[in-house]
Amino acid sequence: MTSARTLAAAACAAVLALTVPASAVPRSPASSPAAGQPLPTRMADTGGGRQLITARAASPRSTTGTVSWWQRYGSRWHRVGTAPARFGANGLAEGSSREQGTSTTPTGLYDLPFAFGLKKAPAGTEIPYRPVRDTSWWCQDNGSSAYNRWVDPRPRDCAAKEAERLADYPVQYGRALVIGFNYHRPVRGRGAGIFLHVDGRGATAGCVSVPARAMARIVAWVRPAARPHIAIGTDSGRTGLTRY
Repeated sequence: MTSARTLAAAACAAVLALTVPASAVPRSPASSPAAGQPLPTRMADTGGGRQLITARAASPRSTTGTVSWWQRYGSRWHRVGTAPARFGANGLAEGSSREQGTSTTPTGLYDLPFAFGLKKAPAGTEIPYRPVRDTSWWCQDNGSSAYNRWVDPRPRDCAAKEAERLADYPVQYGRALVIGFNYHRPVRGRGAGIFLHVDGRGATAGCVSVPARAMARIVAWVRPAARPHIAIGTDSGRTGLTRY
């Protein structure tokens, strides 16, 4: 038989359950409304298009992580593919305050102006694709009028020691996408030549890299009409991907 004390305790528990606000009840991460939703759905901005690449690292000190590419159908985002990624040798840094020469990958949301490579464009490629020649350079000279621009040939005001001859990197630049960091309105000293390209031997000088097969798939998949963007960031914190 149930005692009076047991019945009283049960009654108090019932009243407490009815009177405690739902917001005061701890919820596990799995019960959060955002849990289970695709990453783009949880982001502050995706660029307004139907294609998005996310480059995600565990923390600003990470030199490795994951690149995923997403397609939006109606209001739903679907992951098309994923690949292991590498970042700058010194990790990642907030794009708005990054400094050139720091070997950090700039975080933020950027467009993808065009692709280039020493190899032919993959079948089905629609994004503008520039073939790399012996005379193709990327100018990183802060004193040049061509700062953070593809140049072919290299102009006199862009010193060779302050530029990158693209053909000197036959593996990394087999195929690549230009990331629009500091591109449209370049700020001197902020950084130049940030790409999504093929893996080299290790961490990058500030770019994002993926295996060659993944790079070919991404270049063939990108559609300019879908307004593709790339978001670079970390799992959480000041450089968290969901902030972009």
